Amino acid sequence: MSATAPLRPRKAQIDRTATALFRAQGFAATSMRELATALGLEAGSLYSHIKSKEEILHRVCFALADSFFAGFAAATQEAAPVAAQLRQAIVAHVRVLTDDSAASAVFLHEWRHLSEPARSEFLALRDRYEGAFRELIARGVAAGELHTPDPAFAALTLLASLNWLPSWYRPEGKLSPDDIAHRLAEQLLSGLVSVTGGNRGVA
Repeated sequence: MSATAPLRPRKAQIDRTATALFRAQGFAATSMRELATALGLEAGSLYSHIKSKEEILHRVCFALADSFFAGFAAATQEAAPVAAQLRQAIVAHVRVLTDDSAASAVFLHEWRHLSEPARSEFLALRDRYEGAFRELIARGVAAGELHTPDPAFAALTLLASLNWLPSWYRPEGKLSPDDIAHRLAEQLLSGLVSVTGGNRGVA
């Protein structure tokens, strides 16, 4: 995927406001008129900035996808033990989720409203991202660092556990994003690390 271009300030404001509305009441229940009102604009003025609310949904979903892939790539680029790479991939995933919890919630739940061909493209990216975790876990099993009879199930379980985060994370909470990331990594890895060989390079 190509990097997402920076948005102009006005369009960025529109995206932030729309994302908050999409999260609060769902994409389908949010009208362009309601978005315009929240922005203090006339509906006609809003159309001079964007063509449709789906344009915003598309931008949010694919920008987050870019961020998830970039985080995973950075976590796995060094020749570290697989268990250590997996830990860093978990931390990177959590950082993306907590960087903008409203956008993360929209990414996780409102993508269903994307029209074709964007919907199929999004699903293909999601499958590829899950596949990257699956392959990393499988490599860890082959190297004797991780233990699971089913890397695919382990990857799905891991991501499902992480993706619950936007439903309860609060920026004003006691734990910082990094605190949460490292605690989740520790807890999730404890069920995968091989007793015989997986402690190497995990800490």
